[in-house]
Amino acid sequence: MSLPLVYNPDYVTPLPQGHRFPMPKFGKVYETLIRDGVATLDQFHYAEMADREVLTLAHSPAYVDAYLSGSIDPKLMRRIGFPWSPQLVRRTCTALGGTVLATQLAIEHGLACNTAGGTHHAYPEFGSGFCIFNDLAVAARYAQEAGLAERILIVDLDVHQGDGTAVIFQGDRNVFTFSIHCEKNFPFRKQRSTLDVPLAVGVKDEEYLAVLTRHLPVILDDFGPDLIFYDGGVDPHEEDALGKLSLTDDGLYARDLYVFTRCAERDVPVVGVIGGGYQADVDRLARRHTTLHRAAGEVMRSA
Repeated sequence: MSLPLVYNPDYVTPLPQGHRFPMPKFGKVYETLIRDGVATLDQFHYAEMADREVLTLAHSPAYVDAYLSGSIDPKLMRRIGFPWSPQLVRRTCTALGGTVLATQLAIEHGLACNTAGGTHHAYPEFGSGFCIFNDLAVAARYAQEAGLAERILIVDLDVHQGDGTAVIFQGDRNVFTFSIHCEKNFPFRKQRSTLDVPLAVGVKDEEYLAVLTRHLPVILDDFGPDLIFYDGGVDPHEEDALGKLSLTDDGLYARDLYVFTRCAERDVPVVGVIGGGYQADVDRLARRHTTLHRAAGEVMRSA
């Protein structure tokens, strides 16, 4: 069976010239998957905008309404790092809707990946670090509300701690938040996940993979999730502008393949999102993001 993938051209929206967020990468991820023969057009499903009701599963109605209407406090937008625009609202809701759709597809097929997502710095009442709404949290709550899953594991291997996700699910025994991240990196005030594994600056492939292989099987067996969200950010890469870790391309692929394989062995559905990645060469960055989809496709084919 082919890996279900989710995309929409609205994942890309204009930002001011010189803005440091690599918005074009989302379109280039899609183009790279097709050009490199990783995916075919019939594998893609069309994301639609998430509506207000879905957004408020993990965010306060006041915050949702303020952002959607454009009445949000400019200080909150500065904390997010984007200028508000109607186009950005459409992009935000569509990318989040893509993760919700990927959740539905993963439940049906066992594995599915968005070509965006991983906005783990968004809190219930505000956004931060280029994250407006938390797609991982919203999609997890959607799965629970729709009766698709009860016990959910969020594996966050972005180089930055998923602080917003941690706060949203603190005290919820049915959601396990697991974050491996660089200790001396954003956010500088960390929150408490169910399990945090902070790493020193400069950690390379072997040490990183040793940490992952030590913890993930134990979590899977002890917690017993019936749905997993995997944030496979590529910002732990040695070339990443904001990362501070030193993983290689091979290390990232081994990481992603390990996560998908261990989950598939336990027959637990997985939703993959691309997470963070920052580099001036957007074509190179986009291809690195497709590591997630390449690894997921390999596991899907061997299942």
